[in-house]
Amino acid sequence: MKLLELQRKFAADLMAPLGRGDQVSRKIKASYIKPNDRLTAIERLEIYSRSYWYRLIDSMYEDFPGLRAIVGPRAFDKLVRAYLADCPSRSFTLRDLGSRLHEWLKKHKSFAGNKADVALDMIALEWAHIEAWDAAEEKMLGPEDLLELGPNLRIGLQPHISLLDLKYPVDDLRIRAASNQEEHETVSNAATKPKKRRTLAAGRLKPERIFVAVHRMDDSIYYRRLDRDEFHLLRTLRERKPVGRALAICVRQSSRGAEELRKNLQKWFAAWAELGWLTRV
Repeated sequence: MKLLELQRKFAADLMAPLGRGDQVSRKIKASYIKPNDRLTAIERLEIYSRSYWYRLIDSMYEDFPGLRAIVGPRAFDKLVRAYLADCPSRSFTLRDLGSRLHEWLKKHKSFAGNKADVALDMIALEWAHIEAWDAAEEKMLGPEDLLELGPNLRIGLQPHISLLDLKYPVDDLRIRAASNQEEHETVSNAATKPKKRRTLAAGRLKPERIFVAVHRMDDSIYYRRLDRDEFHLLRTLRERKPVGRALAICVRQSSRGAEELRKNLQKWFAAWAELGWLTRV
């Protein structure tokens, strides 16, 4: 067996999903691995296979505490293992591990039972949280830049901002779940079992449509609830339409009176500029 063939064979066996009892699948033949006086070839492979899989599972536990609080620890473990088996890592970084989870769960709702809809909202929020950490930041417009605000000015939003239209108030639950998550130690390459964590009992959330901006400020991630009109105006600005056109769309769609809307617009633009959300196109 040539070196490249050996490397590919080992990688495929190493990354194959674990079987019952977290053992290497019986279908795998590890005759290319030399046993020793203490371990068989399969047992030697199993050390590395478990280390690999436990690190992936541990990363999902860290990134999705809100989802775990919603479905419960046992269902979460089954969900994560099934997802990773269907959507194995294709990136050099664990940061991208959950990038396909939302689309996957939409096709496999049974893993979340009767909580699938709220679970999907939570995944959308938690993935936005991940993206906000390392997304780019462009030169911001300050309050003074808005003094010469004209109808043809094009304003953009910071790349790290996600605008979410959610059916459930999952933002508060995510904050509680994250604060409940225990500090974890660095995973050893010789890990033998996944970490145990306390879980937050999450009752069934009642439907409540909310609009949330997930953003980064001072190296921290924040969730800011938005007014409906505020959300739609921000989404229009994100499309980089001229300010005049964006405001016209906002006025047309709003149920507010002209004077009330004008006061809100002044308040919103001032807040966005102070938060550093606005950029010049």
